[in-house]
Amino acid sequence: MSKPRIRCAIYTRKSSEEGLDQDFNSLDAQHEACAAYIASQRHEGWKMLPARYDDGGISGGTLDRPGLQQLLADIDASRVNMVVVYKIDRLTRSLADFAKLVERLEAKDCSFVSVTQAFNTSSSMGRLTLNVLLSFAQFEREVTAERIRDKIAASKKKGLWMGGVTPLGYDPHPDPVRRELVMNTTEAGVVRQLFGLYAAHRCLNAVTREAETLGLRSKFHVFSTGREQGGNRLSRGQIHKILTNPVYLGLIRHKEKSFPGKHPAIIDQALWDKVQDMLQAASARRRGAAAGAPVTDAAPLKGRFRDDTGGLLTPTHTRKNGKRLRYYISNRLISGGADPTGWRLPAPAFEAAVASLVADHFAEHAGRHTVLSSNDALQSAGASETVNKLASQIRAGGVRSAAPLITGGVLGNGRIAIDLDAGALALATNLPADELNPCILKIDQPFTCRRRGAGMKIVAGSFAPAPDAAMIRALRNAHRWSDALRSGTPLKRLATDVNVSERYAARIIALAGLSPKIQTAIIDGSQPVDLTLKRLLRSALPLEWHAQERALGFRS
Repeated sequence: MSKPRIRCAIYTRKSSEEGLDQDFNSLDAQHEACAAYIASQRHEGWKMLPARYDDGGISGGTLDRPGLQQLLADIDASRVNMVVVYKIDRLTRSLADFAKLVERLEAKDCSFVSVTQAFNTSSSMGRLTLNVLLSFAQFEREVTAERIRDKIAASKKKGLWMGGVTPLGYDPHPDPVRRELVMNTTEAGVVRQLFGLYAAHRCLNAVTREAETLGLRSKFHVFSTGREQGGNRLSRGQIHKILTNPVYLGLIRHKEKSFPGKHPAIIDQALWDKVQDMLQAASARRRGAAAGAPVTDAAPLKGRFRDDTGGLLTPTHTRKNGKRLRYYISNRLISGGADPTGWRLPAPAFEAAVASLVADHFAEHAGRHTVLSSNDALQSAGASETVNKLASQIRAGGVRSAAPLITGGVLGNGRIAIDLDAGALALATNLPADELNPCILKIDQPFTCRRRGAGMKIVAGSFAPAPDAAMIRALRNAHRWSDALRSGTPLKRLATDVNVSERYAARIIALAGLSPKIQTAIIDGSQPVDLTLKRLLRSALPLEWHAQERALGFRS
């Protein structure tokens, strides 16, 4: 059996331009040695490509080289199977770039070989050598990073400022050798004003408005590149950061610890302690869900639910086409950026799901007469009737009727857990709080959030059938168009008559071959929640009905 053909590209490089004008230069010498090596491997199916990839007078410390970029483009186009170089450093002198190049080559099943070194990534020994080199490179980077972190920590323990944009109220020391902050008298006055305003108003929003009125601005900074930053009005978040920054107490912070700094304090200890106590108290009021209190906030479930990491679901909003869209999102998505494990729930759907869960929970206990702990039949019947009325009120009033009863909840692992407040429930039903069945105060139901088209479908607990108008219309068209085909109407004419493409018509007609169970479920709305028309049309479904049902998530 003949060997597979391996298309080989020769790459050559020389750092300096010296000697490139000669008839036979260093690039030619490298190319000749590589060509001879390829010729020696002809029995393995190696064949040299006619194109030359040369970079003369360019350093190996960068990948921005015309010859190399052309080579990579040809590799991406699957025109090269093997890259041949005279020495490894002709390809790159950077181990980090070396790893990137190898990864890119492997993605296109391309290897490389150095003709003067025992290095060939097409063999297991070559890949082992590569991994050893990269392991040492990674170790060196990590050790260097550890040394830098240790140096920064030791310097901060000595009270030194370790760089970065200086905070409002301070400037870097005029002597660049001295890593210290010096007070900016004008800006220090702004900091004192902000602390004084919060001590007087006890409200960040009020301080923000007052700061705007007084014309207080953030720190203005000009970078060495000439870029300017700051000098704008102070936002609520910026003011909170200033009020909680221990640098104004004369301290240098490193992670969770603070150390005495070499710079003067702007705020005295008494005012600092007073403001921190106020901020802590305000945070507790804001985050603690006051069970039983009337709900007037635009986000009724604010402060009541957490995700599986313990972070609060924070209300937020955005605007699209002039419409305000509300969401509840994991707090870490605000503070830490993108996180695929974080929750981003459409507020109306989430609030409706929570209200429905609470109402169904009450109705279930009322139906089973398990509202109270006692076994008194007459008393239990009266309590069940009262709780059933409350369930109806929640269905009518929605989440604003349910939220005062909720003390907290957790989302995660495909479930939602909700804790209800005994006092609030007793107040709403005129039932003794100490006689309520503990089970009525706990809700634990399945919870999933799946994308359907452009929207998001939240499924919590059991859900009522929801017929999909698009799928029903498609199913109706499938049978009508299928009958037309059987009566002799050509597909092309049929597609023209209904103003659709032949391909789309054929895909719709195929739905007439769905199993009776699937078609019945689509009509009454009991299909799986993630079954959409788009999925139906894109799925290559088997002809056998039971296989169709398994593929689309129907239970046997």
